[in-house]
Amino acid sequence: MGADGTWQRRCHLLDASESGAKLEVEGSTDPLKAQEFFLVLSTTGLAFRRCELIWVDGSQVGIHFVTARTKGKANAEKQRVCSQ
Repeated sequence: MGADGTWQRRCHLLDASESGAKLEVEGSTDPLKAQEFFLVLSTTGLAFRRCELIWVDGSQVGIHFVTARTKGKANAEKQRVCSQ
């Protein structure tokens, strides 16, 4: 779901770790390029993680879970992946 609530996409969680996840997204991945969004993990919306997009490969995306301590790390990782 967009951080501003203006869009949402269904997805399947393919892999997850403490710091991020790999998702299979249904529909266009273009809105995710807004960089920051929420991964809603429950039907009630009470379980969610704030995320940043790291990479896109077709319908699969890599995301980094944003916390106050990791905000800068995700940007550094994104720059490293994009420069490869």
